[in-house]
Amino acid sequence: MTDPVYRTILLFDIEQYGSRDDVEQAFLRRVLYDVVDTTLLTADVDETARLRADRGDSVMELIDTAVPVPNLVKTLLTETPALLHNKNRLLADSARMRLRIVLSSGYVAVDELDGWVGSDLNHAVRLLNSDPLRDALKQREADCVLCVSDGIYKGVVRHGPLGVRPEEFHQATVETKEGPTVAWVHGEPGTGGSPEAAAGSAAPAPEAAASRHNDTRIKGDQYGQTGGTLHGGQHFDFTGRARDER
Repeated sequence: MTDPVYRTILLFDIEQYGSRDDVEQAFLRRVLYDVVDTTLLTADVDETARLRADRGDSVMELIDTAVPVPNLVKTLLTETPALLHNKNRLLADSARMRLRIVLSSGYVAVDELDGWVGSDLNHAVRLLNSDPLRDALKQREADCVLCVSDGIYKGVVRHGPLGVRPEEFHQATVETKEGPTVAWVHGEPGTGGSPEAAAGSAAPAPEAAASRHNDTRIKGDQYGQTGGTLHGGQHFDFTGRARDER
Protein backbone atom coordinates (compact mmCIF):
# COMPACT_ATOMS: atom_id res chain seq x y z
CA MET A 1 0.00 0.00 0.00
CA THR A 2 1.23 3.50 -0.83
CA ASP A 3 1.82 6.04 1.90
CA PRO A 4 -1.19 8.28 2.54
CA VAL A 5 -1.07 11.60 0.71
CA TYR A 6 -3.14 14.71 1.29
CA ARG A 7 -5.63 15.41 -1.49
CA THR A 8 -8.80 17.35 -2.20
CA ILE A 9 -11.64 14.83 -2.43
CA LEU A 10 -14.46 15.42 -4.91
CA LEU A 11 -17.44 13.05 -5.14
CA PHE A 12 -20.43 12.94 -7.52
CA ASP A 13 -23.43 10.63 -7.13
CA ILE A 14 -26.45 10.16 -9.42
CA GLU A 15 -29.85 10.38 -7.72
CA GLN A 16 -32.15 7.32 -8.14
CA TYR A 17 -29.63 5.52 -10.33
CA GLY A 18 -30.80 2.07 -9.21
CA SER A 19 -34.34 2.71 -10.41
CA ARG A 20 -33.18 3.06 -14.06
CA ASP A 21 -32.83 0.20 -16.53
CA ASP A 22 -29.47 -0.86 -18.00
CA VAL A 23 -29.74 1.35 -21.08
CA GLU A 24 -30.58 4.42 -19.00
CA GLN A 25 -27.78 3.67 -16.52
CA ALA A 26 -25.21 3.40 -19.33
CA PHE A 27 -26.41 6.71 -20.75
CA LEU A 28 -26.32 8.45 -17.37
CA ARG A 29 -22.76 7.25 -16.76
CA ARG A 30 -21.63 8.81 -20.05
CA VAL A 31 -23.32 12.08 -19.13
CA LEU A 32 -21.76 11.98 -15.65
CA TYR A 33 -18.26 11.51 -17.08
CA ASP A 34 -18.79 14.44 -19.42
CA VAL A 35 -20.05 16.69 -16.62
CA VAL A 36 -17.17 15.78 -14.29
CA ASP A 37 -14.49 16.17 -16.97
CA THR A 38 -15.83 19.53 -18.15
CA THR A 39 -16.18 20.76 -14.57
CA LEU A 40 -12.56 19.95 -13.76
CA LEU A 41 -11.30 21.35 -17.07
CA THR A 42 -13.09 24.62 -16.29
CA ALA A 43 -11.48 24.65 -12.83
CA ASP A 44 -8.04 24.30 -14.48
CA VAL A 45 -7.43 20.81 -13.10
CA ASP A 46 -4.80 19.18 -15.29
CA GLU A 47 -5.03 15.49 -16.21
CA THR A 48 -1.87 14.80 -14.18
CA ALA A 49 -3.39 16.43 -11.09
CA ARG A 50 -6.35 14.07 -10.68
CA LEU A 51 -7.06 10.40 -10.11
CA ARG A 52 -10.49 8.87 -10.70
CA ALA A 53 -12.30 5.90 -9.18
CA ASP A 54 -15.54 4.70 -10.77
CA ARG A 55 -18.25 3.36 -8.47
CA GLY A 56 -21.03 2.78 -11.00
CA ASP A 57 -23.55 5.41 -9.94
CA SER A 58 -20.81 7.67 -8.59
CA VAL A 59 -17.38 9.02 -9.43
CA MET A 60 -14.63 9.88 -6.96
CA GLU A 61 -11.79 12.24 -7.84
CA LEU A 62 -8.62 12.80 -5.84
CA ILE A 63 -7.19 16.19 -6.80
CA ASP A 64 -3.69 17.49 -6.18
CA THR A 65 -3.53 20.20 -3.52
CA ALA A 66 -1.72 22.46 -6.00
CA VAL A 67 -5.17 23.08 -7.51
CA PRO A 68 -6.76 26.06 -5.69
CA VAL A 69 -9.85 24.95 -3.77
CA PRO A 70 -11.66 28.28 -4.34
CA ASN A 71 -11.56 27.56 -8.08
CA LEU A 72 -13.21 24.19 -7.48
CA VAL A 73 -15.93 25.61 -5.23
CA LYS A 74 -16.79 28.42 -7.66
CA THR A 75 -16.88 26.04 -10.63
CA LEU A 76 -19.10 23.56 -8.78
CA LEU A 77 -21.53 26.37 -7.95
CA THR A 78 -21.68 27.81 -11.48
CA GLU A 79 -20.36 25.60 -14.28
CA THR A 80 -21.70 22.25 -13.03
CA PRO A 81 -25.35 23.37 -12.66
CA ALA A 82 -25.17 25.03 -16.09
CA LEU A 83 -23.79 21.85 -17.68
CA LEU A 84 -26.52 19.72 -16.12
CA HIS A 85 -29.24 22.15 -17.16
CA ASN A 86 -28.08 22.18 -20.78
CA LYS A 87 -28.07 18.39 -20.91
CA ASN A 88 -31.31 17.80 -19.00
CA ARG A 89 -33.36 20.29 -21.03
CA LEU A 90 -32.94 18.03 -24.06
CA LEU A 91 -34.06 14.91 -22.19
CA ALA A 92 -37.36 13.50 -21.07
CA ASP A 93 -38.09 13.88 -17.36
CA SER A 94 -37.53 10.16 -16.86
CA ALA A 95 -33.98 10.48 -18.18
CA ARG A 96 -33.08 13.60 -16.20
CA MET A 97 -29.87 13.33 -14.19
CA ARG A 98 -29.55 14.99 -10.79
CA LEU A 99 -26.38 14.93 -8.71
CA ARG A 100 -25.29 15.07 -5.10
CA ILE A 101 -21.79 16.56 -4.89
CA VAL A 102 -19.34 16.59 -1.98
CA LEU A 103 -16.07 18.52 -1.72
CA SER A 104 -13.80 17.49 1.13
CA SER A 105 -10.12 16.89 1.84
CA GLY A 106 -7.84 14.51 3.71
CA TYR A 107 -5.30 11.72 3.57
CA VAL A 108 -5.84 8.80 1.20
CA ALA A 109 -3.68 5.76 0.38
CA VAL A 110 -3.94 3.27 -2.48
CA ASP A 111 -3.65 -0.43 -1.63
CA GLU A 112 -2.22 -3.29 -3.71
CA LEU A 113 -5.65 -3.84 -5.32
CA ASP A 114 -5.87 -0.19 -6.43
CA GLY A 115 -8.46 0.45 -3.74
CA TRP A 116 -8.57 3.78 -1.95
CA VAL A 117 -8.13 3.67 1.82
CA GLY A 118 -8.51 6.35 4.46
CA SER A 119 -10.82 7.58 7.20
CA ASP A 120 -11.00 11.01 5.55
CA LEU A 121 -12.29 9.38 2.38
CA ASN A 122 -14.82 7.39 4.43
CA HIS A 123 -15.98 10.65 5.99
CA ALA A 124 -16.51 12.24 2.56
CA VAL A 125 -18.52 9.22 1.36
CA ARG A 126 -20.73 9.45 4.45
CA LEU A 127 -21.46 13.08 3.66
CA LEU A 128 -22.37 12.04 0.10
CA ASN A 129 -24.85 9.45 1.37
CA SER A 130 -26.18 11.51 4.27
CA ASP A 131 -29.86 12.28 4.78
CA PRO A 132 -29.37 16.07 4.87
CA LEU A 133 -27.79 16.04 1.41
CA ARG A 134 -30.32 13.59 -0.03
CA ASP A 135 -33.20 15.62 1.40
CA ALA A 136 -31.73 18.87 0.08
CA LEU A 137 -31.76 17.54 -3.48
CA LYS A 138 -35.26 16.06 -3.14
CA GLN A 139 -36.68 19.35 -1.90
CA ARG A 140 -35.28 21.46 -4.75
CA GLU A 141 -35.93 21.92 -8.44
CA ALA A 142 -32.20 22.29 -9.13
CA ASP A 143 -30.27 19.56 -10.93
CA CYS A 144 -27.57 19.29 -8.26
CA VAL A 145 -26.67 20.22 -4.71
CA LEU A 146 -23.22 20.82 -3.23
CA CYS A 147 -22.05 19.89 0.26
CA VAL A 148 -18.64 20.85 1.62
CA SER A 149 -16.91 19.44 4.67
CA ASP A 150 -16.43 21.55 7.78
CA GLY A 151 -12.73 21.85 6.96
CA ILE A 152 -13.41 23.17 3.45
CA TYR A 153 -16.00 25.59 4.78
CA LYS A 154 -13.76 26.98 7.53
CA GLY A 155 -10.62 27.04 5.40
CA VAL A 156 -12.08 28.41 2.17
CA VAL A 157 -15.82 29.12 1.90
CA ARG A 158 -16.33 31.28 4.99
CA HIS A 159 -13.68 33.72 3.75
CA GLY A 160 -15.82 34.50 0.70
CA PRO A 161 -13.37 34.04 -2.19
CA LEU A 162 -14.39 35.66 -5.48
CA GLY A 163 -17.57 34.04 -6.78
CA VAL A 164 -18.40 32.23 -3.50
CA ARG A 165 -20.97 33.53 -1.00
CA PRO A 166 -20.62 31.88 2.42
CA GLU A 167 -24.07 33.10 3.50
CA GLU A 168 -25.60 30.81 0.87
CA PHE A 169 -24.43 27.73 2.80
CA HIS A 170 -26.20 26.37 5.85
CA GLN A 171 -24.84 24.08 8.52
CA ALA A 172 -26.13 20.51 8.73
CA THR A 173 -25.50 17.79 11.28
CA VAL A 174 -24.67 14.42 9.73
CA GLU A 175 -25.01 11.26 11.79
CA THR A 176 -22.18 8.78 11.20
CA LYS A 177 -20.98 5.56 12.80
CA GLU A 178 -18.41 7.60 14.69
CA GLY A 179 -21.02 10.07 15.90
CA PRO A 180 -22.47 13.33 14.58
CA THR A 181 -20.34 15.52 12.34
CA VAL A 182 -20.77 18.93 10.74
CA ALA A 183 -21.19 19.66 7.03
CA TRP A 184 -22.28 22.70 5.02
CA VAL A 185 -24.92 22.45 2.30
CA HIS A 186 -25.38 25.10 -0.37
CA GLY A 187 -28.84 26.65 -0.55
CA GLU A 188 -31.63 27.34 1.88
CA PRO A 189 -32.33 24.66 4.50
CA GLY A 190 -35.38 22.52 3.73
CA THR A 191 -38.33 21.66 5.92
CA GLY A 192 -37.32 18.02 6.37
CA GLY A 193 -39.96 16.79 3.92
CA SER A 194 -42.63 15.74 6.44
CA PRO A 195 -46.18 17.17 6.32
CA GLU A 196 -45.89 18.19 9.97
CA ALA A 197 -42.68 20.09 9.31
CA ALA A 198 -44.16 21.75 6.24
CA ALA A 199 -47.29 22.78 8.18
CA GLY A 200 -45.20 24.11 11.05
CA SER A 201 -43.10 26.24 8.71
CA ALA A 202 -45.88 27.40 6.37
CA ALA A 203 -46.41 30.78 8.04
CA PRO A 204 -43.51 31.70 10.31
CA ALA A 205 -43.54 34.90 12.26
CA PRO A 206 -41.56 37.71 10.58
CA GLU A 207 -39.08 37.73 13.46
CA ALA A 208 -38.51 33.98 13.16
CA ALA A 209 -38.08 34.14 9.39
CA ALA A 210 -35.60 36.97 9.69
CA SER A 211 -33.60 35.25 12.42
CA ARG A 212 -33.13 32.00 10.52
CA HIS A 213 -32.49 33.43 7.05
CA ASN A 214 -28.88 32.80 6.04
CA ASP A 215 -28.13 31.74 9.60
CA THR A 216 -24.51 30.70 9.36
CA ARG A 217 -22.81 29.32 12.45
CA ILE A 218 -19.32 27.90 12.68
CA LYS A 219 -18.91 25.08 15.18
CA GLY A 220 -18.06 21.39 15.34
CA ASP A 221 -14.91 19.55 14.44
CA GLN A 222 -12.59 20.44 11.61
CA TYR A 223 -11.44 17.55 9.39
CA GLY A 224 -7.93 18.44 8.28
CA GLN A 225 -6.51 21.51 6.61
CA THR A 226 -7.49 22.71 3.18
CA GLY A 227 -5.27 23.36 0.22
CA GLY A 228 -1.51 23.28 0.38
CA THR A 229 1.36 23.44 -2.08
CA LEU A 230 3.69 20.93 -3.62
CA HIS A 231 7.42 21.15 -3.18
CA GLY A 232 10.44 19.77 -4.95
CA GLY A 233 8.72 19.32 -8.30
CA GLN A 234 6.33 16.69 -6.97
CA HIS A 235 3.48 15.64 -9.20
CA PHE A 236 0.29 13.72 -8.60
CA ASP A 237 0.82 10.01 -9.31
CA PHE A 238 -0.12 7.31 -6.78
CA THR A 239 0.82 4.26 -8.80
CA GLY A 240 3.16 5.46 -11.51
CA ARG A 241 0.72 4.23 -14.11
CA ALA A 242 -1.61 6.20 -16.37
CA ARG A 243 -4.90 7.12 -14.77
CA ASP A 244 -8.11 5.32 -15.66
CA GLU A 245 -9.12 5.66 -19.27
CA ARG A 246 -12.04 7.91 -19.91
